[in-house]
Amino acid sequence: MLGARGAESKTLSSCANYHMVILSLMDYYSAQLDGIFLALADPTRRAVINRLGTGPASISDLARPFDMALPSFMKHIHLLEETGLIETRKQGRVRTCTLEKKRFALVEGWLSAQRAIWEARTDRLEAFVTATQSKEEKSQ
Repeated sequence: MLGARGAESKTLSSCANYHMVILSLMDYYSAQLDGIFLALADPTRRAVINRLGTGPASISDLARPFDMALPSFMKHIHLLEETGLIETRKQGRVRTCTLEKKRFALVEGWLSAQRAIWEARTDRLEAFVTATQSKEEKSQ
């Protein structure tokens, strides 16, 4: 039977394990987010994402509006595919791209968390300013 110290150390050990799992998940999601934001940093890739938002398209249809060689354009497609933002399928001689909307949930979740943090901070700042103004008005 564990004494009080044994139970406490077991709990601390368990907490440390959870802490390590959380940190490794943060690293995993951070790396994924880094890749997604890198992919979205380029205007060509953002334009491809915008176009695919209206539905699937072939590589040649996607490349048409851009003044670049097809191999250069394919580098953009490969990066979008590597980050999981799009999927490509080959049917015969045509390679078709589709948007992977589920992948954007990761970004949406991160942005929502950031929004909540900043809203809470601005709410606290507003409360502080209001309280300070009230104190100043009462002292006058």
